[in-house]
Amino acid sequence: MVFGIRAVIEAIDSGKEIESLFIQRGISGSLFLELKSLLKEHGLSYQQVPIEKLNRITRKNHQGVIAVISPIIYQHIEDLLPTIYERGETPLLLMLDGVTDVRNMGAIARTAECAGVHAIIVPKKGSAEINPDAIKTSAGALYKIPVCREDSLGKTGRFLIESGIQLVVSTEKTKESVYDVDYSGPTCIIMGAEDVGVSDELIRISDKLAKIPMFGEIGSLNVSVSAAVVIYEAIRQRGLES
Repeated sequence: MVFGIRAVIEAIDSGKEIESLFIQRGISGSLFLELKSLLKEHGLSYQQVPIEKLNRITRKNHQGVIAVISPIIYQHIEDLLPTIYERGETPLLLMLDGVTDVRNMGAIARTAECAGVHAIIVPKKGSAEINPDAIKTSAGALYKIPVCREDSLGKTGRFLIESGIQLVVSTEKTKESVYDVDYSGPTCIIMGAEDVGVSDELIRISDKLAKIPMFGEIGSLNVSVSAAVVIYEAIRQRGLES
């Protein structure tokens, strides 16, 4: 955690990954304007909060600004994908659209790393923080598997299609089973939030919609369990061995 306007400016300038940023409502001054300009330059978002919230986080002189630094370094799929192809490997990616629970994020990362998924793709906004709880739940997997944080999942999805990656959305809005999809080629599996699922934009551009068969009275699985089911079906089809 970094607090104080100048300290946060220096953290951003040094390339630190900002996980979340809290700024006091009504704050002003030339130094704050410098920070605001820097946030715009780097495309960083922040939450405006009452001073009481900042004081609950720390009693030290925060000057109305507190930043939480990410424990991992985020990557970009545009940079990572060519290296996967250059190694002669068939990309298997996982995109998380709106998964906001840190424990689900950690559990999914643990499964993905164990299964050899090449990268997890998340949006800059509306995604679970990579914090100590997420790291702990992942059993350290979030230190090992690349996490790509992108401005727009729709734009990223179109980039993946142009790069020869099929998009497979896990959703109940289809009759096709996850077991009927061919995952042997370059694939990005897309999982959505438990309450609203995958966005309509990603559904529109996807190559396949697939659902996990349900036979009980409860109509859905936890998203981390769902991700594991689909990921390991892909691994089974690819015939990979440890």
